[in-house]
Amino acid sequence: MATAAHAEGRWTALALICLGVVGVLTTWFSATAIVPELTESWSLSPGAAAWLTNSVQLGFVVGAISSSFVNLPDIVRMNRLMAVASLAAAAANLVLLAEPGTAAAIGARFATGVALAGVYPPALKLMATWFVKGRGLALGFLIGALTLGSAMPHLFRALTAGIEWKSVVLSSTLATLLGAAIFAFAVREGPFPFGRAVFNPRQALSVFSSRPLLLANLGYFGHMWELYAMWVWLLAFARAAEAGLASFPFGSASMLSFIVVASGAVGCLLGGWLSDRIGRCLTTAGMMAVSGSSALLIGFAFGGPGWLLALIAIVWGISVVGDSAQFSAVVTELADQSFVGTALALQLGIGFGLTVIAIWAIPFFVAAIGGWQWAFLLLVPGPVVGVLSMLRLRAHPEARGMAGGLR
Repeated sequence: MATAAHAEGRWTALALICLGVVGVLTTWFSATAIVPELTESWSLSPGAAAWLTNSVQLGFVVGAISSSFVNLPDIVRMNRLMAVASLAAAAANLVLLAEPGTAAAIGARFATGVALAGVYPPALKLMATWFVKGRGLALGFLIGALTLGSAMPHLFRALTAGIEWKSVVLSSTLATLLGAAIFAFAVREGPFPFGRAVFNPRQALSVFSSRPLLLANLGYFGHMWELYAMWVWLLAFARAAEAGLASFPFGSASMLSFIVVASGAVGCLLGGWLSDRIGRCLTTAGMMAVSGSSALLIGFAFGGPGWLLALIAIVWGISVVGDSAQFSAVVTELADQSFVGTALALQLGIGFGLTVIAIWAIPFFVAAIGGWQWAFLLLVPGPVVGVLSMLRLRAHPEARGMAGGLR
């Protein structure tokens, strides 16, 4: 039975949603985790290798914005939409097994991103129908699930070292099918539904004309400039560092990448716990201050010792995504309640659009500076902008509408 702030069965619902998200999100980096093998097997150029990931980002942007225009979450039940989208992601992922050629593979990855836009944004909204009080922590669990799912292909690759790269694709596809089954048969909408979210271009402008929402989104955009570029290029950075170290932390670049990205799940829970106690603005600003510092410092540990490289990388992995859920929480709290779905989709769409630029730019920056050691300096401006934006938001009167009055 639902009360003013609680719903019976909310933690079970959250656990099932998170388990499904972990499974389906393994398709996001299923190609990224095997880029070295694909580069050799398919004779990929550095640009083509980057687009195997960037096409997923672009597909997600197109899918997120398009779903807002046609208002899919209001036409189709959210769990059904997520189940169908999961099946589409699995099918697109399987295309890689056919070794279809570079152009077709990039197209399949684009389709994967479009499909994932039918899972991630609806999952955020679906979770919020179960939680009013404690929404920050619940969102932290959900983004932690996304983080763990994104990291899993690196674990698949580390555990199948010496086995053909297709094992990673197969493993991620099976995990996605499990997620589809969970969404289809085990989850439903909670007792705290949002109002109808209709995409209206004039109304959508409030994301930019409302100063609190604009500041929150600027914080998110700075966060996104850093996040996915770090996740995508960490493996390449680690492989370059591995060549110069006699003893590499955790045994391989793939295992280090898994541990670092997966550690973000801890950061998401920490961020959710903190934001419900000290406020969204302080939590996000603090996380970005730590992550930006890590992006700056990790170059100093490129040549070792290995333990220092691992320590900075793990701290970065925890902090770089620990604030992510809270930007979505801010939108659910500050946006017009009949506009939450579209506001979230726009925030995600623009944010992921920025990731395309950051991911694309890193290889060119590496070429310009002559190596991977200082590659992540390019990401530092993102968290700097994010920190300043969230501190400005904290001083705004409407910030009292977040986290039960905490800022």
